Amino acid sequence: MSELKKIKEEQLKQIKEHQLKINASLMDLGFLESKKFEVMSIHSQNIKEMEEIKKDLEAEYGPININLEDGSYTEQEIKE
Repeated sequence: MSELKKIKEEQLKQIKEHQLKINASLMDLGFLESKKFEVMSIHSQNIKEMEEIKKDLEAEYGPININLEDGSYTEQEIKE
C-alpha cells in the first residue's frame, strides 16, 4: 500500500478560503440576476401604466406635450 500524499495545511486552508469566496460570489450573482428580473418586471409595468395614462390624457386633451415642471401643455401639430 502506498503512502497517502497531502498538500500542506496552509495550502489546503487557502484553497478552502478561496472556494468559499467563489461560492459566495456565485450566490451574489444569482441574487443580482433575480433582482434584475424583478426590477425589469417593475419597469415594464410602469411603462404599461404610463401608456394608459397617456391614452387617457390624449382622449381628454388630444395630442399634447406636457411640461412636467408645472403641468402646462402645448398642443402637438398633426401632420397630414
